[in-house]
Amino acid sequence: MIRFKVSIPALTVAFFSLIILFSDCKDLVSSEKNNGKAECLLGSAVMYAAATGLNGGGTGSFAGDVFLPWEGGSSYYSKWSHGPSSEPDYFPIAVWLQSPCNAEAYRAIGINTFVGLWEGPTEDQLGRLADRGMPVLCAQNAAGLGSPSNPVISAWTHDDEPDNAQADGQGGYGPPISTASIVAGYQSMVAADPTRPVFLNLGQGVAWDGWYGRGVRTGHPEDYAEYIKGADIISYDIYPVNSRDTAVKDRLWLVAYGVDRLRRWSNYKKPVWNWIECTDFNGSGRKPTPSEVKAEVWMSIIHGSMGIGYFVHVFSPTFIEAGLLSDAHMSSAVAAINAQITSLAPVLNTPSVANGVTVTSSSADVPVDVMLKRYNGETYLFAVSMRPGITTATFTLRDFPADAEAEVIGENRVKIFTDGVMRDSFTDYTVHLYRITWK
Repeated sequence: MIRFKVSIPALTVAFFSLIILFSDCKDLVSSEKNNGKAECLLGSAVMYAAATGLNGGGTGSFAGDVFLPWEGGSSYYSKWSHGPSSEPDYFPIAVWLQSPCNAEAYRAIGINTFVGLWEGPTEDQLGRLADRGMPVLCAQNAAGLGSPSNPVISAWTHDDEPDNAQADGQGGYGPPISTASIVAGYQSMVAADPTRPVFLNLGQGVAWDGWYGRGVRTGHPEDYAEYIKGADIISYDIYPVNSRDTAVKDRLWLVAYGVDRLRRWSNYKKPVWNWIECTDFNGSGRKPTPSEVKAEVWMSIIHGSMGIGYFVHVFSPTFIEAGLLSDAHMSSAVAAINAQITSLAPVLNTPSVANGVTVTSSSADVPVDVMLKRYNGETYLFAVSMRPGITTATFTLRDFPADAEAEVIGENRVKIFTDGVMRDSFTDYTVHLYRITWK
């Protein structure tokens, strides 16, 4: 692996003001600046939302709020009787291909989902996970379909990264698995069990058109909209810190770029998850720092990811399956990240407000990306700087009272909005999460 109403005049005003607001995507859609181009996905999404009237905000929405396209949060899963939880406090936080014996240790650091089972599922694996109350997404086989422990299975999975060139059995590589085969496999799994969704993980070609690991399909991003037809939950992985390719190396923002693309290719109808690096898995001599892991996670969420997974293996110089658990410092950092996500899950499971805030950065080289939510009468503003370097971001809230107070979640400090305006500093992929209240 490796869903508020506005009058037609109000909607029209909102639409044209949004066109102006997002005409320059340099700051707000910085993850799109890949290979020197900016595609303005967020701007397109905002205009799509305004033009189609896609609304349905969280509790405490402001009059005049326009909402971004939204896949439905946890409620998306309610269509399957044995699918992932549809409760509003559920946000998937997963690990990839781990032994069930470690489920309790992973739960202790905030993991609530396993994805993949080595050479499984087997009855023993499913029984162990059921005993530990750990849901799993796994391959569909006879054991899984017939197991008395199979209520622990919350989705079926395709084979990993079918978009990459596949081993030909003779020491070389042939083409990727065809999109038609993925769709046919999806139909087969649904026919065998329509009570669970189907999960598909894709490779780094999602975020990098030049990824040579796709073989003869390198440079064919049009394949991905077809792959998406073969699943209900889509994910992908790219690991900038671990990468040895200069087009990817240390470009953390590519993580969010892939999320943007998958959401657009799915027409904002299917949830996108993605995988985050947290070890030096290939022996490069440098693993991501806790702050880089946090940045990758929140870049993903701010750009619309609805599930976060961690790639936790170490392959070199010695294989360690549970590489994250063997690293106390990183485990502690990941636990803190996961605790924040879990505490904010009911907020994250609401649509994002498209026209609630504008942000400018004092450094053109360090754009700051944002997500704004309304929940229980409060406004939540999540922000991350998308490039290394120092900047001051100026946030301007729409229709706010003269004085409002922002708790900076997890930082033991408060910022004041005066007439809706507040400034804060960012250094090297800083994440700031604000809970905003007013009298």
